[in-house]
Amino acid sequence: MRQWMLRITSYADRLLEDLDDLDWPESIKEMQRNWIGRSEGAELEFCAVDQEGHDLGAKLTVYTTRPDTIFGATYLVVAPEHVLLPSLTSEEQRAHVEEYTEVAARKSELERTELQKEKTGVFSGSYAKNPATGEIIPIWVADYVLASYGTGAIMAVPAHDSRDHEFALKYELPIIKVVSPPNGNCDPEEAYADDGIMINSSSSSSGLNINGMLSQDAALEVTSWVESNGFGKKKVNYKLRDWLFARQRYWGEPFPVIYLDDTNEMVPLTENQLPLTLPELDDFTPTGTGEPPLTKAADWVRTTDVLTGKPARRETSTMPQWAGSCWYYLRFMDPKNSSTLVDKAKESYWGPVDIYVGGAEHSVLHLLYARFWHKVLYDIGVVSTKEPFKCLINQGLILGEVEYTAYRDNEGKWVSADSDSSLSDCIQEKVPADKITKVGDNYVLKDDPNIRLNARAYKMSKSRGNVINPDDVVSEYGADSLRLYEMFMGPLRDSKTWSTGGIEGVHRFLGRTWRLVVGAPLPDGSYKDGTMVTDVEPTFEQLRVLHKCMARVSEEIQETRFNTAISAMMEFVNAAYKWDTQPKSVIDSFVLLLSPFAPHLAEELWFRLGHAQSLAHEQFPEAKNEYLKESEIVLPVQINGKTRGTILVDKECSEDDVFQIAASDDRLSKYLDGKAIRKRIYVPGRILNVILDQQKART
Repeated sequence: MRQWMLRITSYADRLLEDLDDLDWPESIKEMQRNWIGRSEGAELEFCAVDQEGHDLGAKLTVYTTRPDTIFGATYLVVAPEHVLLPSLTSEEQRAHVEEYTEVAARKSELERTELQKEKTGVFSGSYAKNPATGEIIPIWVADYVLASYGTGAIMAVPAHDSRDHEFALKYELPIIKVVSPPNGNCDPEEAYADDGIMINSSSSSSGLNINGMLSQDAALEVTSWVESNGFGKKKVNYKLRDWLFARQRYWGEPFPVIYLDDTNEMVPLTENQLPLTLPELDDFTPTGTGEPPLTKAADWVRTTDVLTGKPARRETSTMPQWAGSCWYYLRFMDPKNSSTLVDKAKESYWGPVDIYVGGAEHSVLHLLYARFWHKVLYDIGVVSTKEPFKCLINQGLILGEVEYTAYRDNEGKWVSADSDSSLSDCIQEKVPADKITKVGDNYVLKDDPNIRLNARAYKMSKSRGNVINPDDVVSEYGADSLRLYEMFMGPLRDSKTWSTGGIEGVHRFLGRTWRLVVGAPLPDGSYKDGTMVTDVEPTFEQLRVLHKCMARVSEEIQETRFNTAISAMMEFVNAAYKWDTQPKSVIDSFVLLLSPFAPHLAEELWFRLGHAQSLAHEQFPEAKNEYLKESEIVLPVQINGKTRGTILVDKECSEDDVFQIAASDDRLSKYLDGKAIRKRIYVPGRILNVILDQQKART
């Protein structure tokens, strides 16, 4: 089937290198590195021969990341799909090989490369000459080698590769150790796959001798040797494959090309023919012939080349969903532009995306594809940055409420979860939360504290019946309460357990905030118009409390610690309830702080505070350093070098004033009354030490 491919492999190195500059979770970056799968090694050529060593006229190229182990290569393995396999298969083995390749064709690549599966293979009937040793080694066919990676053929070194080792043991193939661990210790029954010191690695016939070398040095030496002797070359390989970019379905962007009937030449549509839209189809089900559903739109498929007037046909495959999801963020920056993808000035202002919040399931698909797409756009001058998303955050799951599980034996008696008996033979029983209590770190039955239960929160699913319907929560508590609670549950990146009791807590906080500004409800439950705030100048202490809250909320938002930002606002409300007045300027700023967390409540309060325009147009408040400095400090007081207490003093307090405060303190005065003072040692802001004269009484 004719397919469209995007050459993502051409960008493999850039996709790897630019990961280092991204503020992404290291686990996601590592997943992309592994998916790209860059490896440095060598391509080596082995001449195919028959059992007597006669040249068969074919050369088998293998790729290896360990050219240093060439002396340990005791057989070759080719993939069942290898193009040379038919010519390498002897007549005696042809039936066996064909049967094996037919079975392998029905397996997925994942099934074939599964490490735990038993290795299978079949002898091809041909051999190859090891260029380093001159030895004749057999060529096998095995499905654990893939035609899509490397060259589709490997040199098997069973002493130093676990898969080759398992295969060699099963089919009784030679195992030659050529790498010794630096400390000399390794399990003789297992493959040693790490670097070490080369042994058994010299040949007088080839002139290659790497004995005693470190693995890394030996690899370079072998690569240089094969290049100079025409047996191979240095090679960088990738697991990443070019991107299959065509789908045989109706939904998807049509390709803007046509094919001329007479020559089958592909011709791109002119710009004034774009956009090319899908035709209306009543039936877009599969055709049953392998042809895409768009072939049913015969009038749409048949067309004419506007430049030559020749009859032509349209492409009937469509693009995958990635065609839109790889660049949608750019269109958000300039959604109504009908002349270009995105305006350069707007892209320069808005791009790149500051924070991308998404699950780890996107790590090697959407996120990798979008990075590739963005780099192509960067190369042709559409965007001004090399990467689309500066910061990536993987949000945690919200799990269902904690479930408590108890166990009963066959007689119906309770069995404690920490019992020595096997719980697998017991009957599990869910216990309601009101029937359990917590003792230390464990949950037990209220009626029998000796029976410990298992407590665990599970991923929400219909099958478990633990799904929380957001509509129900909004109906009972309001959208702001749901929004606020989801942020208050814990750090954004962590998985969190739902608790209905927890949402009641944040709901009460929003109620307190409302009453702080609007006042207590009237007897009928309604609230009077306006607010309780006044146009008085705030005190220094009120401004200090406000700006401390501003500083914390701003910092926690930047660090995505929304739960602690909400805690800071709760502390502000607690402090504000103790004030005699609620200055309007202070409450205005607090409502703006609250707005990203509880937008509906904040908007209503904002209008009640007398503002005609939405708070969405207001500048987010910023803390001023002058109000963040602590004016009072806790000062330790020592008597004769021993700390006897602390006092609260102004930071600018003089020594005499500090001493007077200490002398009048109930806890410290008993150490000073009637005592003569020999000297005082005062370190401003740090400590006061009073040295008493033990020989004299104070007069």
